[in-house]
Amino acid sequence: MTETNTYVSLSQGGLAHLLHRMHSLADSSDTLTIHDIREEVGERSFGPFLIIPAIIEISPIGGIPGVPTVIAVIISIFAIQILCGRKHLWLPQAVERRTVDGQKLSAGIAKIEPLSRWVDKAVRPRLEWATNTPYRQGIALLVIALCATVPPLELIPFASTVPMAAIVFLRLALLARDGPLACIAGCPSQQHI
Repeated sequence: MTETNTYVSLSQGGLAHLLHRMHSLADSSDTLTIHDIREEVGERSFGPFLIIPAIIEISPIGGIPGVPTVIAVIISIFAIQILCGRKHLWLPQAVERRTVDGQKLSAGIAKIEPLSRWVDKAVRPRLEWATNTPYRQGIALLVIALCATVPPLELIPFASTVPMAAIVFLRLALLARDGPLACIAGCPSQQHI
């Protein structure tokens, strides 16, 4: 599945549909591995799988010490693969075996699902040139830089939510080919770095 096809499948169900699928997965088990989540989203789906870890971090799970840094490492691995032009998603086995509490994930997703319906209505293809190469690689670099700010921000509870929210909007912009959203999400992020 190419990035364009990922956009089509995400736009048909939207972010709300993707979160609903994740919510159902979280409700199905007490403990989930990163591998379980990757399988649900799809091996080649860079877009949704970059968004899901950031959304998990924004949820109450992001308040658990160490979780934001692990999520930032996972997102950085994806962003580096995008930067290198990789077409297939790859994760080290050590990361794939990491676990997430199903109930906490379910509760976190439930809190942000209403926002996803608004996002589905607001995000759409506009000024698509701003989301193509070389801008896509620039956004991947920005995502990596945002991830690098997360470990020190863990000293302040939930402070890492700011860079993760920027990552969610940057990735949504790429998925929907929404150039203005990419510019809006990118500007405050650069000030944060």
